Amino acid sequence: MATDTKINLLNSAERVARTRGFDGFSYADLAKDVGITKASIHHHFASKAKLAVALMKRYYDDLETACAEIDAQNETGAARLNALISRYHGALEDGQSLCLCVSFSTSTQSLSDDTVAEMNRFRKMITDWLSKAFALGQQDGTIKGVADPVQEATAALPLLEGAQLAARVAKDPDRFSAALRILTSRLSNCVN
Repeated sequence: MATDTKINLLNSAERVARTRGFDGFSYADLAKDVGITKASIHHHFASKAKLAVALMKRYYDDLETACAEIDAQNETGAARLNALISRYHGALEDGQSLCLCVSFSTSTQSLSDDTVAEMNRFRKMITDWLSKAFALGQQDGTIKGVADPVQEATAALPLLEGAQLAARVAKDPDRFSAALRILTSRLSNCVN
């Protein structure tokens, strides 16, 4: 029961954080959504800062697993990059939501140092994965114009995150695709 409650709290907190940001919810909101008291939430997460760290750690694990699945299901660099782009696009939920790390980035002044460290760990993992996808795309010829995979990855992640923000503000997921058009036009042979 306690594990289920903790998972329900994490799910509720992630859902609301992705739509309203870190500053956009309280323990009272979570208590109402999950159907428990605020005191019960403190039993699982002594503070909102500890909840944010737990959310980022879970998000890291989820995306690390997703990237491994993308690798297993896609043979080319372009197909892998396209799959990650699709995942970021899907996280928009028709312009109503952001990925958790992007959402938290809008509230960095309210986040603990531990949460920011988890966000940086997450971004390093995604950037490293992107570097490998660009390197593969350079090697297999499916991503045009790759001179330096590390520099490509370093630029691609902020592009993905910025495209999400632009689409969210406009509540228009087409803005995401428009922002990435130059990058996606470089991808060929996205089918395995």
